[in-house]
Amino acid sequence: MNGTSAFVSFRCRDGECVEDQAWRSVPLDRLAEAAPWRTFRSYRGQQHFSGAYWSATLRDHVIYESRLELARLLFADFDPSVWGIVAQPFLMKVEVDSKVRRHVPDFLLMTRDGPKVVDVKPFHRLSEPTVGFTFGWARQLVEARGWPYEVWSEPPQARLENIRFLAGYRRPWLFRTDLLEAVLGAGLDGVPLGEASSLFSAHERPQVQAAVHHLLWTGHLVTDLDGALHPSHVLRVAA
Repeated sequence: MNGTSAFVSFRCRDGECVEDQAWRSVPLDRLAEAAPWRTFRSYRGQQHFSGAYWSATLRDHVIYESRLELARLLFADFDPSVWGIVAQPFLMKVEVDSKVRRHVPDFLLMTRDGPKVVDVKPFHRLSEPTVGFTFGWARQLVEARGWPYEVWSEPPQARLENIRFLAGYRRPWLFRTDLLEAVLGAGLDGVPLGEASSLFSAHERPQVQAAVHHLLWTGHLVTDLDGALHPSHVLRVAA
């Protein structure tokens, strides 16, 4: 495979389609602002679940083509190092074994450490020869640009369920700024999750409990998410 002969095509937000740009030299900012190369499909009897997820990181919707892709979106939205998410970001094209190969990665994540290209595939399919072959040449092209390439499969179930639960509290406009500041200033470091709201008056406790969950989503508070969330989980104030 000759990486210098690899090309990429992408769609702009205004609907323009830019085709067959040299992969190694196409500007990252063009790819980071791309619209989805393909939109999700919806038809009678479809075997996958596609849709659109409202991302707190982007303050906009991001499409996904399966429940597993939605799970990866949740993890990206929860990750404080991620500031940009592009679904179906571009079409890669290269000649491998005397045949033109094409592939559309699932996500391009913009992080504080740089871009990351992500493909999502169930673990049981990773052993399929066609999957391994495609991901193999895609990895070579991505890493040739100095970018990390990730193949993401099913995450630990407890962590996924915790992040999915906290995502219900991700919308910032639902929380009063003064209440969030009060919760952060209440000395919750080392306090069990189930006791946090008891530091406030009775009529504030439901709002405080929701605010704590929002602060866990934003990373201002942290706790162990590798087991099912429990009132005994100890809160820590992020440094």
